[in-house]
Amino acid sequence: MSDKKPLNSNAISAMKPGYKDLADIGENRGLRVSCANAGAKSFYYRYMSPVTRKLVQIQIGRFPAISLAEARVKLCDLKLIRKAGRCPVAELKEEKNFKLEEKGNSSKGLYTVKDLVDFYLKKHINDRVVKGRKIPGARKKKGQKEVMRTLYADAVDVLGKRQAAEVTRKDIVIMIMGIIDRGANVQAGNVLRELTAAYEFSIGLEKFDESFANPALQAKAGLRQAKIKLTCNKGKRVLADDELVKLLNWLPGSVYTPVQKNILLVTLWTGCRTGEVCGAAWAEINLSKGQWHIDTKTGTERYVQLPTQAVDFLKQLRLTTGKHPFASQKTGLPLQQKTLSEQAWHLRKTNRMLNIEHWTAHDLRRTVRTGLSRLGCPNEVAEAALGHARAGIEGTYDLHRYEEECKVWLQKWADYMDNLQSSKLKTEA
Repeated sequence: MSDKKPLNSNAISAMKPGYKDLADIGENRGLRVSCANAGAKSFYYRYMSPVTRKLVQIQIGRFPAISLAEARVKLCDLKLIRKAGRCPVAELKEEKNFKLEEKGNSSKGLYTVKDLVDFYLKKHINDRVVKGRKIPGARKKKGQKEVMRTLYADAVDVLGKRQAAEVTRKDIVIMIMGIIDRGANVQAGNVLRELTAAYEFSIGLEKFDESFANPALQAKAGLRQAKIKLTCNKGKRVLADDELVKLLNWLPGSVYTPVQKNILLVTLWTGCRTGEVCGAAWAEINLSKGQWHIDTKTGTERYVQLPTQAVDFLKQLRLTTGKHPFASQKTGLPLQQKTLSEQAWHLRKTNRMLNIEHWTAHDLRRTVRTGLSRLGCPNEVAEAALGHARAGIEGTYDLHRYEEECKVWLQKWADYMDNLQSSKLKTEA
């Protein structure tokens, strides 16, 4: 049969197993017929999905149970769906998944905390396809992953198998206090906020009886009444000189990963935010000039002046890394800043952290700023070195970047750290 002729019933009846597919033409273009090895003949519609921009197909029916004329009528209906920007295959898949989900829930007779969290993520937080249309989730891609990590790491891990309707205010308070006890107040607040929202979402869609009260919301009120702090304290921690020496001597042999060690070291040399260090790219670093260009979170740019210690270190690192100096060994992408706090928590939990007063990676930035002041660095230079925006009239009219001055004082700071280590070694000898 010629490809330029429309389909007809005789041609379909004459198809043999293994025969190539027949395709319709004209206004019925996209309608095809296949013949399976067992001899069964099926109509299907092949098209480019308006959602995924990929070639897909959907079965219309079996011949001769459905005639060619009936197949063409169904084809017309499917084309109207596609013309509206929807994807028939996606809609069919969504409908099947919904029926399976409803069947699974009714057969188990349970709606666990894990089910509640998954429902919240799937139907509200994450991107989803509804009637063939891609609907953006309530959060962007990065936020979607963070919400899932937040809820799964604690709420699902602790309460996941419990029936959501049977979880009490006390259960949630105990879980939140456990997170606080490990020093993760901000994480505790995030878990409580998202779990409260997950319950509210399911309550709004009538997953619970009308008399059901949100236990997470009750827990939130109780913790507020008890004045439990679920936010981070304003940082005041600065490492003293002896603590700084201990850190510098301990870090190389610690169980931080090599990339994490490098990030902490560069943070100490430059006073940069650890997030800035994590996201660095070699294209932004000019080792011959000893400068690192950063587009800041406020939309401005600055040039970090690298001391010679940092330049020599980065020259060696350049030989063994790809596009990013501080990339994850698994993904090749910049290491995520949160891995530093996660690793610090793990070290403390396993008693392998440096034995000094509790410190965080951001305390190193504060230590650099305080150290510059102790060395006599002018305030405006120290602020510029750390990339702090100047406020008020001074910030409006004094646009000098103090780059040469920053280079001088950051070099003095790096030399000061070297001298601290040298002095300590001589003392011990």
